[in-house]
Amino acid sequence: MCGFCGIVNQTKLELESEVLENMLDRIQHRGPDSAGYFRDDYCQLGFRRLAIIDLSQAGNQPFYSQDERYVMVFNGEIYNYHDIKEDLLAKGYEFISTTDSEVIIRGFEEWGSQVFARLRGMFAIAIWDRQERTLSLARDQFGIKPLYYTKNTQDHSILFASEIKSFLDYPLFIESLNQDALRPYLMFQYNPMNETFFKGVYHIPQGSYLKFKDGELVEQFRFAEVDFRDEYEDQSRSQEETKTAIKDALIESIDYHKIADVPVGSFLSGGVDSSLITSLCNPVKTYSVGFENPDNSKLRDPQFDETAFSAQLSEHLSIENASYYVSSQEALEALPEILYHLDEPDANYSCIPLWFLNKLAAQDVRVVLSGEGADELFAGYTWYKPSKMEEKVMRHLPKSLRKGLVPYADKKGQIGRIGQMAKRSLMDVSHKFMGQSKVFEENDVNEVLQASYRKEETPYDLLSAYYEEFRGQSDLNQMQSLDLRVWNPHDILQKADKMSMAHSLELRTPFLDKEMYHLARTLKNSERVNYETTKVALRQVAQDVLPEEWAKRPKLGFPTPVRKWMQESNWYHEMEERFTSETAQEFFEVGTLLNLLKEHQEGKADHGHKLYVCYAFLVWYQRFFEQTYPCIQEI
Repeated sequence: MCGFCGIVNQTKLELESEVLENMLDRIQHRGPDSAGYFRDDYCQLGFRRLAIIDLSQAGNQPFYSQDERYVMVFNGEIYNYHDIKEDLLAKGYEFISTTDSEVIIRGFEEWGSQVFARLRGMFAIAIWDRQERTLSLARDQFGIKPLYYTKNTQDHSILFASEIKSFLDYPLFIESLNQDALRPYLMFQYNPMNETFFKGVYHIPQGSYLKFKDGELVEQFRFAEVDFRDEYEDQSRSQEETKTAIKDALIESIDYHKIADVPVGSFLSGGVDSSLITSLCNPVKTYSVGFENPDNSKLRDPQFDETAFSAQLSEHLSIENASYYVSSQEALEALPEILYHLDEPDANYSCIPLWFLNKLAAQDVRVVLSGEGADELFAGYTWYKPSKMEEKVMRHLPKSLRKGLVPYADKKGQIGRIGQMAKRSLMDVSHKFMGQSKVFEENDVNEVLQASYRKEETPYDLLSAYYEEFRGQSDLNQMQSLDLRVWNPHDILQKADKMSMAHSLELRTPFLDKEMYHLARTLKNSERVNYETTKVALRQVAQDVLPEEWAKRPKLGFPTPVRKWMQESNWYHEMEERFTSETAQEFFEVGTLLNLLKEHQEGKADHGHKLYVCYAFLVWYQRFFEQTYPCIQEI
């Protein structure tokens, strides 16, 4: 695991050497072990290494092709590199190291851009062709590893990096806010667009290859898809065959993800995903996080604390467990740093415990396994469950009758719930599902925004291109496909990478594996969800591996008491001060925010997520646009 950055220009670069060094120093946390540089007249590459495989200097980057035509920097891990290496050895290629990095550059020599489809793992890759003066960028199938690029520079240079903050140290980078990102963020809790909160700065799309020449994008294609389609489903496989196939595939994936020349730990909550991984992995240690009460006593409310479950399972497996309890004050104080490392504002509450969990694990290990991806692949979210009332009753009622019930959807009590069901039964999935998070409704978001930021854009408008691609598939397949293409890479995997790498820790996700995905998409709908539960087939595997209460435990999803903290004086006064600042007045209707805050503090309504999404944006904005940027060593 590592980080890199680079600069490419069609005219000769005339930069002081410290420019690249400063850009690289900004992300030193991604690779504290060593630094490497490449410079020629048109390209500069910088690389920071976190040594995981082949700890010798032979694993340092940049890596060169045998004739030194190609120069590569690479962030991630390739788990099938031994197999690819065997193919290349048979073709006469020679190797100077035992790293996966060298296998990629040799593979690029042999197969060109087609090598990326062969890779099983997580990766972000940049390759400079010194002969043709072309830049190739590629990102893994799921978007586990981040990679950004921009042409928003005064000298028309192309910048690219593992983290956006590297661009801040390029003196000719044009740093400006992408105003179009704010309103979608307030609805989704994260930015669902490929253009980031920094104007003109883009994600490399997951599973994609981009090639630049003479300052222009000349080639782009997807080398790996992530979607669920009806035709993929295997209707002939028995329940027992499905269970065996999932268990075997997961064991194989975990074995691959354990490959390292350093100790490997595991995150462990009370849920089925991390419990399965821990049981099959046998890590050196497990790590968990909980929360303290205002009086600093350990909170034992299972709504917010799964550390007791983690300790019990660790003891059952004879594995050492370490846990940490987060107080509301230290969470509040950590938020500016959390949001700095995220690069973009993200109002997912779980960023807070994940920050402290990674900090805890980094004291002992350099690699941890985690359960991200299981919910998207095996249908773990409650949203995926079919509604018995809707399917068995509502859809059998005449459409005219259901339309007559819709006006009652805004009423309270049972009649309101019936109205909501009638309304949903009349809607296409593309108009009622926007992913796993929803903060402000499209009709409410403009009430909190200043006039210049108000638009009529709906979540469907933002997601319609994806739904067009999935049209005709079952509702479940469309929802899972959308989450794998938007929610997972733009929220879940962003925070997983940024929170771990902030502490020089490599986080690996065995569920998000090429072969696991190929198997998961063959599951029948009934093997994924039913009226009673989610992750049907995966829970059946868990029953063979885990104690019954772990296999059947419902998903909690890193619960965090932020809503409760907002009612405490420290959070309340900090948020009140932030909401009355000049910065807040630029973006928000301050009176509306203060009313929401007061109602929440007095317990009259739960506005927690609405308040937090606005507060997180303001903290992020001040950190990036109103403060100077010390290098990471000074932070």
